[in-house]
Amino acid sequence: MELINSLDELRQKIREHKQQGKTVALVPTMGNLHEGHVTLAREAKKVADIAVASIFVNPTQFGANEDLDSYPRTLEADSEKLAAAGLDILFTPSVETMYPNGLEMQASVIVPGLSEELCGASRPGHFTGVATVVSKLFNLFQPDIALFGEKDFQQLMVIKRFAKELAFPIDIIGVPTVREESGLAMSSRNGYLTAEEKQKAALIYQTLKLAKEDIEKPGFKVEEKSIHSLCDHAQMYLTENGFDPEYFTLRRAEDLAVPVATDKELVILVAAQLGGARLIDNITLSRAG
Repeated sequence: MELINSLDELRQKIREHKQQGKTVALVPTMGNLHEGHVTLAREAKKVADIAVASIFVNPTQFGANEDLDSYPRTLEADSEKLAAAGLDILFTPSVETMYPNGLEMQASVIVPGLSEELCGASRPGHFTGVATVVSKLFNLFQPDIALFGEKDFQQLMVIKRFAKELAFPIDIIGVPTVREESGLAMSSRNGYLTAEEKQKAALIYQTLKLAKEDIEKPGFKVEEKSIHSLCDHAQMYLTENGFDPEYFTLRRAEDLAVPVATDKELVILVAAQLGGARLIDNITLSRAG
């Protein structure tokens, strides 16, 4: 596996592979990798000739009071995991490399509407930071395919939308969430949980599954009253069990719009604070008929 931190060197390596007719699959990450990231790397190796990844803790997607400074940097361990997964190139740029004119002067990619709700409501500017850095990585790597975990469902929707609207010729693939045995979605921020909190955190996925079962029942109506009742009940349950829920909601899977009775492909999304960790998860479902 080649470790690169220079823009010029990265462009040259990608150019060489492209000239040989090889396809490229990209996995953007912020490091502190877990099995979910490694799964993305393995999938990248399956779908393209050259599997590439980036590790960059992107400051523009962190809010003023978030964990930018304390976010774990584990490059050596991350490199070993990616090399074992068969990765060909790992790009590890500095902040100065990615934002040579400084953060305040950086041009931005904004995805209106979709970026301001759900996680975007409590993390203003977060998805603009994500869209900007991912679009820059798309330009640098020129990938044929890019892979992202479905745990970050709203992020995946934001990326799919700007990639389509800005005409990036890239196939965006969502990879199913990798979970602990308890059902807890793997996340770099799970490391902020105590052992007791980590065990309790599995209740999030259990709550999602129960809500899915209710929605899939023949008598459930996808309408404002029933959706509000179901989501309110789920939030109360999480609160009673020590969580601080930010949202628990049912949306249309295609674009995260509020669903109507005729929508069949749906997603339930949740964000909740537990101890020092902000946890997100989701579950998709298809309604019959």
